[in-house]
Order: sequence, then C-alpha cells, then structure tokens
Amino acid sequence: MTEHEQSRAAWSPRMSDADANAEASRIIDDVYRPVRQMPTHFHDATPAPVFGDAEPVRQDDHRIVPAWAAGVAVASIGIGAGVTGIGCGAWLVLKGLSSMTITGVLALCAPFIGVAVAVLAIGAAVAKAKAGSSKHVYQGPVTKHTHVSTHTRGTFSRTRNTFHG
Repeated sequence: MTEHEQSRAAWSPRMSDADANAEASRIIDDVYRPVRQMPTHFHDATPAPVFGDAEPVRQDDHRIVPAWAAGVAVASIGIGAGVTGIGCGAWLVLKGLSSMTITGVLALCAPFIGVAVAVLAIGAAVAKAKAGSSKHVYQGPVTKHTHVSTHTRGTFSRTRNTFHG
C-alpha cells in the first residue's frame, strides 16, 4: 500500500452495509420530512335542503372589470372572429385560384372583359354623340394685327415690351 492509501484508510473508517443503510435512511428522513400544514379549507358534507323558508340573501355586485372594458373585450372578440372568417374565405378563394390553369383563368375573366368592352363601346358612342356633327371650316384670308409698344423709364434702363394683338 502506498502512503496515501494508508492515510486514507486511517481517516475513513468503513461502515457495515446495515450501518450505511440506516445512516442513509436517517439523512433522507431529515431532509425530506414533510412540514405539517394547517388546513386552508373545510368541506361541509351535510346535504343542502331541497326547499325551505329562508329569506334570500342580497349579494352585492363586486365586478373586477368595468362595464366599458368588458364591452371592448366582447367587441374585439367579435371583430377578431369576423376578420378570421374573412381571412379563411380569402384563403379558400386564393387556394382555388392557385390551382387553376391559364384556360380556367381566361374563362373566369371573360365575363368581366366582356362587360369592360361593352362599357367602353357605350362610352365611345356617348362621346361621339356629344361632339356633334358640325365641323368648323374657315374660309378666306386670316389676318393678324399686332402692335408692340416699348417703354423705357428710370435711371437704370428697363425696357418693357407690351404686345397688343
């Protein structure tokens, strides 16, 4: 045996298995001993009478949440449910559109294109009807009379040309 093993054997006496188990049980019982608690509730097992002559007891209203806050909460739940429904509907429509072929898209758009072409044709017809049938045709010579007057005034020469036509 080495010197270290001899000193270790001298300082740590061996216990028998029975002594070690008893010491372990004592330590565990000391550490994990439950603390006795006082009861915090009582359950009365006596059945309540089915009917009786006792007067009703007034129970005051002690709400924690103000009425306006409860209203806002209910409204927000309703709005959230509505938006969720709209989102689900949009998802279904877009899911259906994403599975369509180009032929299906053209078939789906054809009525809208037809309505747009009809609206454009009606608009063009109304615009032509409003324009009238007369055309302005000018015959003869056109003369334009222009007269320019120049004014220069002041120490620093500034010229203003005024066009009269």
